Amino acid sequence: MASRQLKLGAFLHGFGHHQAGWRHPETDPRSEFSFKHYLKLAQTAERGCFDLVFLADSTGIRDWEVNALSRTARVSVFEPTTLLAALAVATDHIGLIATVSTTYNEPYTVARKFASIDQLSGGRAGWNVVTSATESEAKNFSLAAQMAHGDRYGRASEFVDVVNGLWDSWDDDAFLVDKESGRYFDPAKLHFLNHEGERFSVRGPLNIARPPQGRPVIVQAGSSEDGKALAARTADLVFTAQPAIGPAKAFYADLKARMAAHGRKPDDLAVMPGALPVIGRTEEEAKEKFEQLQDLIHPEVGIAQLSELLGGVDLSNCDVDGPLPEIPPTAGGQSRRQVLIDMAKRDNLSIRQLYKRVAAARGFLPLIGTPKAVADIMEEWLVGEAADGFNIMAPTMPRDLNDFVDLVVPELQRRGLFRTSYPGTTLRDTLGLARPSLR
Repeated sequence: MASRQLKLGAFLHGFGHHQAGWRHPETDPRSEFSFKHYLKLAQTAERGCFDLVFLADSTGIRDWEVNALSRTARVSVFEPTTLLAALAVATDHIGLIATVSTTYNEPYTVARKFASIDQLSGGRAGWNVVTSATESEAKNFSLAAQMAHGDRYGRASEFVDVVNGLWDSWDDDAFLVDKESGRYFDPAKLHFLNHEGERFSVRGPLNIARPPQGRPVIVQAGSSEDGKALAARTADLVFTAQPAIGPAKAFYADLKARMAAHGRKPDDLAVMPGALPVIGRTEEEAKEKFEQLQDLIHPEVGIAQLSELLGGVDLSNCDVDGPLPEIPPTAGGQSRRQVLIDMAKRDNLSIRQLYKRVAAARGFLPLIGTPKAVADIMEEWLVGEAADGFNIMAPTMPRDLNDFVDLVVPELQRRGLFRTSYPGTTLRDTLGLARPSLR
């Protein structure tokens, strides 16, 4: 058996991650509104022994989604913690991670929600920390414009500290529930946070018992300098966009090296790049399946989505078959924008070629081939310290998630690169993370 094994997440997204996936004849475009659909996806991932399922979120409809002449299908999604709570009672082993913004929420509310989901699931909850990066979201929360990048991350850093402190409101054995004595809890084991910081004033304590995991798993998805600094200090998992092994190795080494300054070991954090799989029993079949999806991309949607990811730059007057122009700085998301700029330069891509890659994988790693070929790439990234695992982003669902579970997972298991059963009861057990003690 290999000395290290992969960690796998299933990034659930209705009809799938390919922008044109809703137009594919095998998908149900109304699956975005179906709990039964999401439950089936979660149960498929659990059948494949995945570590976790992951739900993204945005608190608004982005301008490009409105301006693409109603041709995009990403404008209606479930609020993720609500969906996660439902999945918690309908699954048994798989971890459950949802995205909640630190920019448009309050720490007490977030701490209470995830403590509740951890209780409901028996210790399988995780919080993906994001700062939100679009003007459309800011305008839904009484702001004329989004906060500056550094301000968003400053708020996020303090926010995470407050949430962790609130999760430590009670000792594990604080609740006596002693009918004979009439004592329900031991007040000596109740802790007021009394946080007074630059951005938050939170008394505490949290009005729910300590989560089964001690603290739910913390996930971070930003790959900018501010994002990496936050992850190295606070995160258990990092989801990242890395389309090639060279930059992935550099990111992995940089992030792991930052952890020592915070008294942490490299194994305290797992790096899981996003990967978009299209599996065929032959290479030709895989390529045909991928090209069928690519042919469904509407040009107006492709250009609009690319413009948004590049910070709102107007590409409408550019030659779509010419090179990407110089892209000015933006206050929005930094890491994905730079991945796309670097990709266009490295691979000499036209705007059309770049938007096709964006619609397919949005700067994540494409895995297009046979089960053996896909497993070869995943093994290379694991052994080469470019990744500890992958967040699997099936381009259509359920088809491509089923293909990955039925065809690739057995190949990984045959190589000793992936488990055949769950090792414990909590998400921390599954990920091999220690249960944190009270601060």
